[in-house]
Amino acid sequence: MTPAALADQVRSSATKVLRARGVDADVLPGTITVERPRNPEHGDYATNLALQVAKRAGLRPRELAQALAEELALADGIASAEVAGPGFVNVRLAADAQGRLLRDVLAEGERYGRGDDLVGKKINLEFVSANPTGPIHLGGTRWAAVGDALGRLLSAQGAGVTREYYINDAGAQIDRFAQSLIASALGEPVPEDGYAGSYIDDIAAEVLRKEPNALSLPEQQRHATFRRLGVELMLEEIQRSLHQFGTDFDVYFSESSLHDSGAVTGVVEELKGAGSLYLEADAWWLRSTEHGDDKDRVVIKRDGTPAYIAADIAYLRDKIDRGFDLCVYMLGADHHGYIARLKAAAAALGHSPDTVEVLIGQMVNLISGGKPVRMSKRAGNVVTLDDLVEAVGVDAARYELSRYSVDSVVDIDLDLLRKHTNDNPVFYVQYAHARLASLQRNAAELGLHTRADADVSLLTHPREGDLIRTIGEFPTVLKKAAGLREPHRVARYLESLASAYHKFYDVARVLPQGDEEATPLTYARLALCEATRQVLANGLSLLGVSAPERM
Repeated sequence: MTPAALADQVRSSATKVLRARGVDADVLPGTITVERPRNPEHGDYATNLALQVAKRAGLRPRELAQALAEELALADGIASAEVAGPGFVNVRLAADAQGRLLRDVLAEGERYGRGDDLVGKKINLEFVSANPTGPIHLGGTRWAAVGDALGRLLSAQGAGVTREYYINDAGAQIDRFAQSLIASALGEPVPEDGYAGSYIDDIAAEVLRKEPNALSLPEQQRHATFRRLGVELMLEEIQRSLHQFGTDFDVYFSESSLHDSGAVTGVVEELKGAGSLYLEADAWWLRSTEHGDDKDRVVIKRDGTPAYIAADIAYLRDKIDRGFDLCVYMLGADHHGYIARLKAAAAALGHSPDTVEVLIGQMVNLISGGKPVRMSKRAGNVVTLDDLVEAVGVDAARYELSRYSVDSVVDIDLDLLRKHTNDNPVFYVQYAHARLASLQRNAAELGLHTRADADVSLLTHPREGDLIRTIGEFPTVLKKAAGLREPHRVARYLESLASAYHKFYDVARVLPQGDEEATPLTYARLALCEATRQVLANGLSLLGVSAPERM
């Protein structure tokens, strides 16, 4: 019995108790809270439902709790239910009810933990979207890990997810990039506000390889050539780095295409016609304060050129026209103001502001030898995705970047991530999986295999119960992680599961030794071990991290 199944049972029992007292079940909350007590002696699970609804139901908390406990004790799979404190109900599950959970895990395999909360929901998930003017830096690398994990989580809840990369290939930064390439090709110093680093020299040389006469072209044509080929080459390198990192996109969307196709002009005229723009001081302004923004935003500047937000609005219009119910933007710490303006844009286009969701990620710092790491081999003044992967590997980088809330600044200790010890979180989790895979291989050598009909009611040791209950939490963790857009919950859960397994293994021998014969308990523990391995593998997969069978 999973916590979710127990929550359903609590709701059913509470509904019966309330109706017997002439109280409508509408007083029950939308979500029934079922949690594991801090002290295992208090039971397997506890609920505070009686405390939540007693006042609305016109009943005393302990009276309601007692009635709920008596009703729960009659339910299949519940060994006992007792009232504690002012109105908590502590529940103990029957051994066979806990054991049935293992059979579910073994039967569902890779699908265990997945849900259907988002079935029918079409989500556009835009992340990374680094300017094609240089390699991906640490901030973009964080989004590559977290964004990809979030996409996997949303898909695991049934959503149709499109992973999208917005190519900022229009504007002054691309012009500066092109001028930097030309300067390199001419052997001249980097222009003011230009881009530096050996990657500029590499790309400039590749442009000349593709277009040997590029430097002899008229100035305007030369600039256009270096601009076009430079962006193409930089984007190819970005795509290569992301692919090697395990992050791939369904759509690469060009900002310049919005201008070239007339989409920007079209959406501006649409908003003018709807009265969502007004003319003041020779500029056109979006009435964004009407939708919660702190100030109205200039869409068309006094000189008649579009401000950056004009392309943002056109891009949002394009996403909505493609049929997305939800557009999630994953942006850096310096983009906090985009939350209100993008929601205002959605409202101006006639859609709910909730069509837009913006996640803001904080900075990432690298630490080695107790000191910050600041310099890249290729980018000159930033640390890149490739630098991090070279230092610790893909798995360690992805896992470490995914195990923290994006709201927090992260200091990554490179020395720690290189260690093959339990202090290294990714090693700790992967080692648990490898240890379990090794156990299964050893069992196979003895002619023993996991059996779906194992008598799992024999798993009565406290450490076995703790491990089973931790396995049972996995679907709830995934549901919450997807709903809150917090993949770090999966990483933290996996560490708890690995801990529960190691504690179980320290006190419970699984395989027979010497001339001992396998017993029903042997097969029950093999089933428990295989279920644990499966859940570890499922969780690591959702983070885009491998589940090694040997380490």
